[in-house]
Amino acid sequence: MDASLSRALRGAVAAAALVCCATAGCTAHAPPSGQDTAAATPMALVDLQSQYQKVIKQVLPSVVQIQASSELGSGVVYDGAGHVVTNAHVIGKEKTFQVTTASSEQPVGAHLVYAYPQQDLAVIKLDKVPAGLKAAVFGASEKVDVGQIVLAMGSPLGLSSSVTEGIVSATGRTVSEAGGGTGATLANMVQTSAAINPGNSGGALVDLAGRVIGIPTLAAADPSLGSSAAPGIGFAIPASMVKTIAGQIVKEGKVVDSGRAALGITARTVVNGSYQPAGVAVVDVSNGGAADKAGLRPGDTITAVGGQQVTTVTALQEALAAAKPGQKTSVTYQRDGNRKTVTVTLGEQ
Repeated sequence: MDASLSRALRGAVAAAALVCCATAGCTAHAPPSGQDTAAATPMALVDLQSQYQKVIKQVLPSVVQIQASSELGSGVVYDGAGHVVTNAHVIGKEKTFQVTTASSEQPVGAHLVYAYPQQDLAVIKLDKVPAGLKAAVFGASEKVDVGQIVLAMGSPLGLSSSVTEGIVSATGRTVSEAGGGTGATLANMVQTSAAINPGNSGGALVDLAGRVIGIPTLAAADPSLGSSAAPGIGFAIPASMVKTIAGQIVKEGKVVDSGRAALGITARTVVNGSYQPAGVAVVDVSNGGAADKAGLRPGDTITAVGGQQVTTVTALQEALAAAKPGQKTSVTYQRDGNRKTVTVTLGEQ
């Protein structure tokens, strides 16, 4: 832990202890005569503010603004060779971009290396690496804790180099980009209270050690507000997944090992007599894929995977999101009015 942050936390704890003792009438830990007990909290806040400023100064130069023909988003410098990782939905179907970095006064041209919409990630490469380009440091997502202070950096609404603050609200979330993004279902997402607005996508979610722990990707929609984002509920792709996918793209030029499980089918949602989602109809089966080997065929309607009820294609994707290729799971389906269950060895997406 950074020394200044450690001092800030110790100061905050000390201040809290003094308040508790005063409330309980305790005098055992009273400060020496003449010492201002109220000074502990402001000092802690000063130390914490200094840490914020230190992290922002350290990481913000590694966050860039990406301009496609119709989209504006953010990206994170992946290495000194000019590779930048961002969301696939930021680049869409574009092949060339204009990128504004912290070390370039004018936008720099960039081109697509590879996009992987299934995980909503992509890597682009600067046509010319500007002097002073600084790669970000990516942390370990498995060490992220709920309650941890984080900063979101990017270009919300086109306001480049913007920073918002919050905490990690939850980990291990599975969310679907239904109605937006690439339509992907993403597992193990980091939920944060830091504001995530249009333009933040592809930027950096950073801890107070200056490490990128996630790529901000989407905000939850509040049904009562139509398509408007729900305040304080944003999601970021964990750094471990970012490093896995971006690392393969940089090295191989594509994703060769996604780690995402698949049945190997084309499917659509079916409804019952009341027009309610009732399952997933198998439209096509990939030859030699997981479903094919298990005996599934077009016309079957899947109703459960791994004991989890499946009523829509999104529900099927969510059921598979936490699984791994090679894992065995049960698939329950309807065929000619009969209910059947088979064991399937999952393939890779």
